[in-house]
Amino acid sequence: MCGRYITPQDSELETVFEIVGPRDAAWAQQVFNVAPSMTVPVIRWREGRRELVGMRWGLIPAFARGVAGQFNTINARIETVRTSSAYRDAWRRGQRCLIPANGFYEWQARADNKQPWFIGCADQPVFAFAGVWDSSVPASGEPVLSCTIITLPASPMMADIHNVRQREPAILRREHWQCWLSGTVDEAYACLRQYPDELRSAWPVSRRVNSPRNNDAALAARVQTAPALF
Repeated sequence: MCGRYITPQDSELETVFEIVGPRDAAWAQQVFNVAPSMTVPVIRWREGRRELVGMRWGLIPAFARGVAGQFNTINARIETVRTSSAYRDAWRRGQRCLIPANGFYEWQARADNKQPWFIGCADQPVFAFAGVWDSSVPASGEPVLSCTIITLPASPMMADIHNVRQREPAILRREHWQCWLSGTVDEAYACLRQYPDELRSAWPVSRRVNSPRNNDAALAARVQTAPALF
């Protein structure tokens, strides 16, 4: 799964994702500890171009009329993203998106406590999670845009880190970005695969990341930990 991550700077979003034309927000302020329900930068395909918009992290289906449900929708499982009532209509409509990141955090269960880890991509410092988005209109009439990150069964390396649930977010290879945004549903689904472990970087980080109130670059710094006592 993915429950916290780091957003890129505005300049990185523009250049790496080739954003041209208007956007609805500026993201100059990098966030080092994004938490569920925050508004995050998302890239979708609209009118033949990549559009950068802000969306709530935690998908609210169109039928929910803008009201977040009781279930956690920050992640959608690859096994059910096409069939779950929360995501299937958005999937069928082709409402897929890129969710940019510089890295994410996962927690490793240990005998003494849970140890947070930072995970990045060694071959692309700015990468994209595979996401699905939806628009839900509340009684007030102002649409709520929201998104979810698709997750997969964990790779061997990620299973060792995320050793309880053994899931990982779907990170797209750069050559698959456009197919994910504008391809057919079958072409897009074929892009969902584990990111190669040899192209990842990972290290333990401070437990300060446990609190979303902490938001600074030092959260992603490597720390020394004792061996796990299992």
